[in-house]
Amino acid sequence: MKLLGPTLLILGAILNILALFMLVPLALSITYSSDNQLAFFSSAAITSLAGIIFLLIGKQSRLDFMQPRQVFLITTCAWTGVSLFSTLPFLLMSNPLGIADAVFESVSGVTATGGSVMAGLDSRPKDILLWRSILNWIGGVGIIGMAIAVLPFLRVGGMRLFKTESSDWSDKAMPRARSLMAMIIYCYLGLSFICCMAFWLAGMDFFNALNHAMATVSTGGFSTSDHSFAQFDSLLIHWIAIPFMLAGAFPFVLFVRFMITRKLIVFSDTQVRALLWIVAITTLILTAQLIVTEHMPPFQALTMACFNLVSVITTTGFASGDYQHWGPLAVVIFFFVTFVGGCSGSTSGGIKVFRLQIFASLVKEQIIVAIHPHAIISRRYNGRLISSEIIASSISYMFLMMVCFVVIASILSLTGLDLMTSITGTASSLMNVGPGLGPIIGPAGNFSSLSDTAKWALSAGMLLGRLEFLTILVLFTPAFWRA
Repeated sequence: MKLLGPTLLILGAILNILALFMLVPLALSITYSSDNQLAFFSSAAITSLAGIIFLLIGKQSRLDFMQPRQVFLITTCAWTGVSLFSTLPFLLMSNPLGIADAVFESVSGVTATGGSVMAGLDSRPKDILLWRSILNWIGGVGIIGMAIAVLPFLRVGGMRLFKTESSDWSDKAMPRARSLMAMIIYCYLGLSFICCMAFWLAGMDFFNALNHAMATVSTGGFSTSDHSFAQFDSLLIHWIAIPFMLAGAFPFVLFVRFMITRKLIVFSDTQVRALLWIVAITTLILTAQLIVTEHMPPFQALTMACFNLVSVITTTGFASGDYQHWGPLAVVIFFFVTFVGGCSGSTSGGIKVFRLQIFASLVKEQIIVAIHPHAIISRRYNGRLISSEIIASSISYMFLMMVCFVVIASILSLTGLDLMTSITGTASSLMNVGPGLGPIIGPAGNFSSLSDTAKWALSAGMLLGRLEFLTILVLFTPAFWRA
């Protein structure tokens, strides 16, 4: 009980908050006289009841001193529990999904992946569409909190490099840990509000503006139409989405710094600069290809290339067209940028820019050592020393990612899927991107036709990728459960 008590206490609190969020689509279903009123009411009641029971069981637990084992268990159970209880509206709605479909849709929403098994979104009830967007939104803010507070504490995936990101300011400006998350939530709310208003003023109706703002800032990617952003003819709407997708992929601690110091230092961050260079270079290449081979007008080519590349690189997953038809070069570019991801402390998934930069610096170091065997090289990143522990954690992350990639891709292949679908489906789930490539799960398709086995495997992949692999896998070791 010493190990499980804090887990139940925190999970109980989280489930009660989740139940409150369920009341929002319930209110919308009452307004529009939807058939899903009972579904959302029952879901909220069941979720709240479970939360209260967990709170009562764990009420004697202490949270003032947490051991790593407890934090590992709390993190995994919190994300898994929210994902499972979030399936209730999908299981109880007027046209219910199957269990595998409901879990896939819920996990995809909470992990801000954006892959969907729901077809015919244009005719789906508004309350269900709103619930999907809410899952993206609450998942996004949870991802930020985990990346800033939990993963550095657990020394997962090299995230310890950013443990002092929020504590290297002057004493007068330095926020305490308790207020840091509150300030991040203010930034998150502010970006969501500004994005919603911008979409609305650009021509979206308010319902679409609200849903797409939540899915954009969270880099979640759920849309209200099967056509995603292709449903909007206005190029202005696409250009509005681009900076907000990028903002979701920036470290949110930098926004907090701006609130405190009033100094715009976002673009001085090493990660941000590298991310913008990746976006700029790939956009220029793809724009040139669209102009030459597809004979697109230059501005339309720039818009299509930039929007879809930013969407995939930031792991948002929106699509404004089927980029698989843009030629082999485009397919290769989109496949490889699937793995990039955003910055540490953002809502994005993927490998993360800082890991790619660390690996690049290691390659450079090996080249220098090969030429000058006795050279002494100081490893630094963003002005900070890189310890051997951080490098080891980053290498462990890559190894675990590759192992999980092989296992899940093999499972998908065994279900009868072709090589393209198996590989890109695995990549999109582990990197939390959303759409894959190929005729089945490409930007013009979805995951509805996959077998239940494939959906369960991809659901597990989304959780593994979001929790940086080790956070979940450590629970399956005998050493973790020893007294």
